[in-house]
Amino acid sequence: MLRIAIVDDHEIVRAGFREMLSEETGLQIAFEAASGEEALALLRDTPCDLVLLDLSLPGQSGIDVLRTLRQRHAALRVLVLSGFPEERYALAMLRNGADGYLGKECERDELIRAIHIVAQGRRYVSARVAELLADELAGDASHPAHLQLSERELQVFLRLARGESVSAIAEALKLSVKTVSTYRSRLLEKLEVASNAELAAYAIRHGLILP
Repeated sequence: MLRIAIVDDHEIVRAGFREMLSEETGLQIAFEAASGEEALALLRDTPCDLVLLDLSLPGQSGIDVLRTLRQRHAALRVLVLSGFPEERYALAMLRNGADGYLGKECERDELIRAIHIVAQGRRYVSARVAELLADELAGDASHPAHLQLSERELQVFLRLARGESVSAIAEALKLSVKTVSTYRSRLLEKLEVASNAELAAYAIRHGLILP
């Protein structure tokens, strides 16, 4: 029996995925969580094989949660289910440890197929993500700069773009203020912007956060 956790802050979304999975033999919902913090707490005592993880979560983002899962639960499989199109986040999430990436509008058959592929220890790549990877390998892609950021850089970038202070980010990510300031300087250089306001404008322009 494959034990699955659904981590999404919208009850209607969790209910939709729960219904999709309810008739599939061999799958069992281990738990549902409305936040990253809740999911990490439940994982301490609840056996689980695979997490369906949203990116847009209150508190710790899906990116934060993914990093923690890779540190604490290395064997746990993670399939990102996001409302953001593949072009926005898929390659970055795969580079940073996700085992697959699907849009929330996916059909039931694709979700079930992705779950089984990921559960077997393989990466799930949708047709669109496969195109993006092929373009990258062929050198034909013109990817925006944020796709080249490391996991930690992406964490700091999105928090800065949402208006969090350096000190608040340092506390949330358990880093020193000096380290976060270094990341900020690196981000300004890599994304070719000059301020936090421009970081926010970049994130909105590329659909990484809502305006």
